[in-house]
Amino acid sequence: MSSFLQQKFGLAGKVALVTGSSQGLGKAMAIALARAGADVIINGRDAAKLAPVVAEIAALNLGVRAHAIAADLGDRAAVQRLIDAAVAWQGQLDILVNNAGIIKRAPAVDRTDADWDEVIDVNLNGVFTACRAAGRHMIGRGSGKIINIASLLTFFGGITVPGYAASKGAVGQLTTALSNEWSNQGVTVNAIAPGYMRTDNTAALQADPVRSKEIISRIPAGRWGEPGDLEGAIVFLASPASDYVSGHVMTVDGGWCGR
Repeated sequence: MSSFLQQKFGLAGKVALVTGSSQGLGKAMAIALARAGADVIINGRDAAKLAPVVAEIAALNLGVRAHAIAADLGDRAAVQRLIDAAVAWQGQLDILVNNAGIIKRAPAVDRTDADWDEVIDVNLNGVFTACRAAGRHMIGRGSGKIINIASLLTFFGGITVPGYAASKGAVGQLTTALSNEWSNQGVTVNAIAPGYMRTDNTAALQADPVRSKEIISRIPAGRWGEPGDLEGAIVFLASPASDYVSGHVMTVDGGWCGR
């Protein structure tokens, strides 16, 4: 990497936490941050799934450290403990990626209170709690990068996913609200809105030949997105190259929103 690229996009000496990073999009983003030079904290609810990701990063021989911290993002007290542990690991937290999220599909008239609450607790309350805790630390240090993972349903309503759409719409607004408060204190807050990606969350859609064909036909790129398609966006938003970018929701959708 040239000195210019290292200066603008390198993350050496930085510590990043990626929630929900035991698989899928979160894992891909955590590995991308590690490749850019950051020490990374892998997080998920199931501790058994975290160690293989830590081992995979170690096997890349990147000269960075990886660490696992299990926590349920639907439990506000657990989220606070997660941020405290993340800061304590190296004495700093420079990058927070709020990726953990869940989706539950059912017509709105059949939506149970329990399902609604679970989606909102993880996708919105957990994100805010993590932002607030990390924000306090970052503001105290005068620098930090927070990247929330939004969705195409930040902009659209979707079908049979009212809780998910509501939570992701709120994540977009939360991103701009926190940017308004924190940008002048050295902390940028942005979001990435992935398009239709091959993950467990979209397994039902991928398996539906009619819906899958409809989705692909509307994507100008002509394919489902892959977790690796987020690597450039996450490194950019976590790096000095994006220091004057804040309050932005970046779509990585193969051109979907342009249709």
